[in-house]
Amino acid sequence: MLSLDNLIDQALREDIHTGDITTQALIPADSRASARLIAKEEMLLAGLSVAERVFKRLNPAIEFEACLAEGAPAAKGAVIASVRGTAAELLMGERVALNLLQRLSGIATLTSRYVAAVAGTGARIVDTRKTTPGLRELEKYAVRVGGGINHRTGLYDGVLIKENHITATGGIGEAIARARAYIPHTLKIEIETETLAQVKEALASGADIIMLDNMNLADMRSAVTAIAGRALVEASGGVNLETVRAIAETGVDIISVGALTHSARAMDISMLLD
Repeated sequence: MLSLDNLIDQALREDIHTGDITTQALIPADSRASARLIAKEEMLLAGLSVAERVFKRLNPAIEFEACLAEGAPAAKGAVIASVRGTAAELLMGERVALNLLQRLSGIATLTSRYVAAVAGTGARIVDTRKTTPGLRELEKYAVRVGGGINHRTGLYDGVLIKENHITATGGIGEAIARARAYIPHTLKIEIETETLAQVKEALASGADIIMLDNMNLADMRSAVTAIAGRALVEASGGVNLETVRAIAETGVDIISVGALTHSARAMDISMLLD
C-alpha cells in the first residue's frame, strides 16, 4: 500500500502541481457532485481498487462504489463505478484514476485473449520485464487478473541467463556452473537458447528452465522432444495472437509474451458527472 500511495501521489503531483486552475476558476470549492465511470468498449476490468485509491488520496471522505467486480467483463456502456465528493476533488482525480484504470484493464483484457487462445494445450501465458517504468507491480498484477502468470519480477528474484551473459562468461556450461555455485538451493536457473545444440548443452549442464528464443515451430518441437520433461520449456520471441496457439501446440510449458505489458492498448473509459 505504501508503494501504491507513493506512485499515486507522484502521479497526482505531476497532474495537479500547483492547482487545477480550470476547476478553481469555474467551480466553488464546496460544490458537491457525483460521477459515473463508464466503459466505452468491451473489456476485462482491472485496477478498480487503484482508481478508488486515487480519489481517497485526495480526500478519504470521497465515496467510491464499484458496480462491477475486479476481473469481471464489462460491456460497452456499462457503469463501472460511481464516485461522490466535492466536484473539485472528483475533477482533480479524474485523469489519474482513469489513466491507471484504463492501462490495467487494457493489460488484463489482452492477457485474457492470449490465455483463451492457448486453452486446452497445457501451456501457460507469462509476462516479462518489458513494463512501464514505475508501474511494474501494477502491470504484473493486471496480467494475473487476466489469467496470466508472472515471470520474475526483476533482476533480484530469479536467475535468467541470457545471450550477453553467455558471451561474457564464455559459454552455457560455465554460465550455469557459476550461477549454481552462487545462488541458494531454493532458486531455479533458466537459460536462453537459440539452437538445438544450445538446448542440449543447457540440458547437460543442469538448467532447470530452458528458454527457446525465436525458434521456428519445427525446432521447438524437436527441443521439447529432446528435453523430454527434464526441464521446463519456455518459448519466447515472435509471439502474437496469430502465432501463440501453434507455439503452444509444440508442447512447451510456458510462453512469455512481452506484448502483454509493452503493447497493450489502454481501454476506453470515461467519467461523467451526473
